[in-house]
Amino acid sequence: MSEDPDFTQFISQIKRKTAIDLSQYKEAQMKRRLTTLRMKHGFATFGDYYSAIEGNRALLHEFLDRMTINVSEFWRNPQRWEVLQKVFLPEIASASLRPRIWSAACSTGEEPYTIAMILSEMGLLDRTTLLATDLDMGVLQKAQEGIYLERSLRDVPKTSRNKYFKTAEGAYAVSDVLKKAVTFKQGNLLYDKFESGFDLIVCRNVMIYFTEEAKHQLYHKFAGALKPGGILFVGSTEQIFSPAQYGFETADTFFYRRT
Repeated sequence: MSEDPDFTQFISQIKRKTAIDLSQYKEAQMKRRLTTLRMKHGFATFGDYYSAIEGNRALLHEFLDRMTINVSEFWRNPQRWEVLQKVFLPEIASASLRPRIWSAACSTGEEPYTIAMILSEMGLLDRTTLLATDLDMGVLQKAQEGIYLERSLRDVPKTSRNKYFKTAEGAYAVSDVLKKAVTFKQGNLLYDKFESGFDLIVCRNVMIYFTEEAKHQLYHKFAGALKPGGILFVGSTEQIFSPAQYGFETADTFFYRRT
């Protein structure tokens, strides 16, 4: 990891305080992001910055928000969601009486609400358990509020936009039907023990920020959390090479089946 003792100590202090292991993230990206944040507040070193975080809850929350990756939108890469809807969800529904789905690193909620919309259209929402987790309590609060700007909805089919959203002061509020269907919880992918027995895990556009070692660990953990035959759905830049080493086989582009 880092040869910068100031940053190395900061990593150690943050891990003790928050259970977040910054050494599992790609260093250049993370250090650049946090250096910008530190300098914005006028701290000369990461040591000074950490001392300030210790005594200032607002600084801690800002740090947590900056180090997590909160870029999301509904139906991101629509063709992949179409494959989920037409191929894998019907398969899951026929194999499981009460499907269990997990949206991991769900950010501000666009992903789990997309899943909920698709399930609702398929008549499966009432019998599906839908869990959504993220490290950042701030984004989870936004997800539970369910208020979004129009740019987040640009790929939402018009019929779904009309059915599942209402306009609210220049923004869009997700319907209560969807909000009641999703259970939001805080979760640390790298640190927590995962639940098991999932039919589908959706974890998209977050693995690219982790080191190869962290990815290796996570793919093993995801495999263990899925039922045999369960599906892992990853982002469009996150192809798994040699999936068999984790107990997966390629089921479609960016979809992996637990063997």
